[in-house]
Amino acid sequence: MAQINKPSEYFNTVLWTGNSNLDNANQTITGVGFKPDLFWTKIRNTADEHHLRDIHQGNTSRIRTSSSAAANTSVCSVVPNSDGFVITGDDGLEFNQTGNNYVTWNWRGAGSASSNTDGSITSTVSANTTSGVSIITYTGTGANATIGHGLGVAPSIVLVKNLNDGTQQWSMYNKNLPLTNILILDSTNGAFNPSDNDFQDTAPTANVFYLSGATRTNVSSQNFIAYCFAEKKSFSKFGSYTGNGNADGTFIYTGFKPAFILLKCSSTTGDWQLIDTKRSTFNVCNLRLQANLSDAEAGSDTIDILSNGFKQRNTFGNFNSSGATYIYMAFAEEPLVGTNNVPATAR
Repeated sequence: MAQINKPSEYFNTVLWTGNSNLDNANQTITGVGFKPDLFWTKIRNTADEHHLRDIHQGNTSRIRTSSSAAANTSVCSVVPNSDGFVITGDDGLEFNQTGNNYVTWNWRGAGSASSNTDGSITSTVSANTTSGVSIITYTGTGANATIGHGLGVAPSIVLVKNLNDGTQQWSMYNKNLPLTNILILDSTNGAFNPSDNDFQDTAPTANVFYLSGATRTNVSSQNFIAYCFAEKKSFSKFGSYTGNGNADGTFIYTGFKPAFILLKCSSTTGDWQLIDTKRSTFNVCNLRLQANLSDAEAGSDTIDILSNGFKQRNTFGNFNSSGATYIYMAFAEEPLVGTNNVPATAR
């Protein structure tokens, strides 16, 4: 399998400070390094929701990881460009309030979307087969179905949200869970077996993923977004580990130096933890956000970022409880060894 030698061409984290578009000037956010097709934004220093925008939703629509709310329209327009995006308007705390600090995690898709007929439901797909990231929309049928994802390999993660029904939570298929189980992104719940069988208890293939008629994933006539992620050498890793309850904690091998980690205790309740190397610039990482909460950034020692993975440096139940099982999503800052044969180093 070919590896990605410059992960920042496909994923990057950017920080900025809001200016409320003073003097009617747009706020231009640069440094992403590519045109983002999926970007996840959070204010850091005070409480407000996590916001996701993507290639399908347009410049003013957003959804939230910290809420089951339906997609809705913001007065703040965010227009992607070749190195980030331009913010027009001021929507309170969401994107650009004066003096507040923000983070955005950015993924590169295909740059455009096209119709996909691999599944029983025709989907609209922006799939980057190099980085293993696919952004998909489809309309539900209320019956067992398949959805084409365009990746050419089976995704390890499928994350689905009903865009129309604000009572329906996020549903996650994860290869590290039993096929009968799912996780809910906007919840503290551990993995469980849903009565409506969201993904048909069936693993995705190289072409499609499976759905039941569940209201979270495929109720009739409503619109859905799905984000699919396939593992790519030196770029992404989606795994699990067992906590040891010790400050000299579990080491998790990824095969690269991580830039971004999302993790969750799957064996019991706990918040979804977000760590990145732009906010925490040295070990031990001490700044974290929770994907299921609108809370401001919290400060406490969590993990060490290493050249080939990460290591727990705490005894918190959300990270490293003895005997508990955790799942994680990690994206790379740099490969362990690239084509120039210069090894990655710990911090």
